[in-house]
Amino acid sequence: MKDFARLIKKLDSTNKTTEKVAALTAYFQTANDEDKLWTIAILSHRRPKRPVNTSLLRIWATEISEIPLWLLEESYHIVGDLAETIALILPSKEQTEETTKSLSQFILEIIALRTLPEEEKKKYLHENWLALNYFERFVFNKIITGSFRIGVSQKLMTRALSKATEIDEDILAYKLMGDWTPQKTTFKKLILEHNEEDYLSKPYPFYLAYAVEDNFQEDLGSISDWSFEHKWDGIRSQVIIRNDEVFVWSRGEELVTDKYPEFQKFLSVIPNGTVIDGEILPFGNGEIGNFNALQTRIGRKNLSKALLEKTPVILNAYDLLEWNGEDIRQMPFLERRKILDNLIQGIDSLEIGIYLSETMSFNTWEEASAERELSREKRSEGLMLKRKDSPYLVGRKKGDWWKWKIDPFTIDAVLTYAMRGHGRRANLYTDYTFGLWHEGELVTFAKAYSGLTDAEFRQVDAWIKRNTLERFGPVRSVTPHHVFEIAFEGIAESSRHKSGVATRFPRILRWRKDKPIEEANTLDDLKALIPK
Repeated sequence: MKDFARLIKKLDSTNKTTEKVAALTAYFQTANDEDKLWTIAILSHRRPKRPVNTSLLRIWATEISEIPLWLLEESYHIVGDLAETIALILPSKEQTEETTKSLSQFILEIIALRTLPEEEKKKYLHENWLALNYFERFVFNKIITGSFRIGVSQKLMTRALSKATEIDEDILAYKLMGDWTPQKTTFKKLILEHNEEDYLSKPYPFYLAYAVEDNFQEDLGSISDWSFEHKWDGIRSQVIIRNDEVFVWSRGEELVTDKYPEFQKFLSVIPNGTVIDGEILPFGNGEIGNFNALQTRIGRKNLSKALLEKTPVILNAYDLLEWNGEDIRQMPFLERRKILDNLIQGIDSLEIGIYLSETMSFNTWEEASAERELSREKRSEGLMLKRKDSPYLVGRKKGDWWKWKIDPFTIDAVLTYAMRGHGRRANLYTDYTFGLWHEGELVTFAKAYSGLTDAEFRQVDAWIKRNTLERFGPVRSVTPHHVFEIAFEGIAESSRHKSGVATRFPRILRWRKDKPIEEANTLDDLKALIPK
């Protein structure tokens, strides 16, 4: 545990990628296999489930610290992280000897903690809180609360693991995909061994596009080098057909085969050794629907026949990664597409539930721009640009794949509530709720916490503290006074929201200091933006 805590301290104390990679590499070269495996799991979002709810953690921490609960809550709102707050308020450790338990020993104890009676959980926490030093407590609390965010991406961790093991990054990224857990494998089996059976259901790491930059046309060169297609708002997925089985993986590395039973039809027409990259889209009434329709399926454990009929889906296929059991990612994009085109054109695709994404070519950037302007009418998010000779790479790489999204929806709304932020903004009110006019009242419709400069956040924070109407725990209601332009990517009707509308990815575009609240938009204005 000491070594892991030192690693986290090093990672937490630097913003330099080279220093983070060096720290991780050194750790992977010296830690035992069990600790290495759990470190990989933690840094790839495979943390053990929380064994104790945070309400009990708060109470037990105040008991041992002999401070009132309200003081812990106020401290938490300032610090912005519960694990760190508890580590700070606990008394200095009582024992002089250093803990000899490893990270893996601690985690196995924490997993076992879930089934213990409340009093035994409390005893275990008290004993360890008093035995660990400050930073070890911080790491221990992070594992307990299940909120391990330390600015290390899985890609960065994979790079360090590659340096430590001398295994190619691409191979490691492939090995780490999927639903493995440290309880069901070993470091040797997962990382060092080559086992063909393990690869049966595994997807390839996804290739991600960058958003275009200003004057990008000049940098991309001849438009004839590029293939265009519409960017649809669905669930990025890989569909794998191997050994007479279908596997569906989301971009979030979740195996979601059971969510899409329709795709079992692929077995009758798509050969083994095929991996298709595409977007799962709602396809009711023979046309592409909006993402909101998909959400009714995503959260359901059991899919009823009625739900499947109400929200049918289709795979919008746009790339081929494996063919006849061979990895063809290094093949140029146009060649991969040609094989995919021939495959799908030879089957009754709509009956089977697969649709070939339409590729487009343009003579000028002006023609491409005109097609992009039609995106909202076609219910797409904009255009994808793919270099015709590009291989299928790993992760987000600049150069060959770009997304040219349409401008977002915008609406002018009034600030109505505020919460303190997290991390470096923990002492500022930066998380805002906004309302729109409806029958003389402001009805909340969205929350946003990004889009202002640090100086603007400080100005708004100072104003909030002077103009608070009521407090509800960490939330403050404020005097309606400030108008902000809010941007968002999508909009749909929603019975779960008070406004009757759900927006996607809302953020602050600008502070409308020139506009009085009476001139803010109405709820009817917002609803008018819903695609018909």
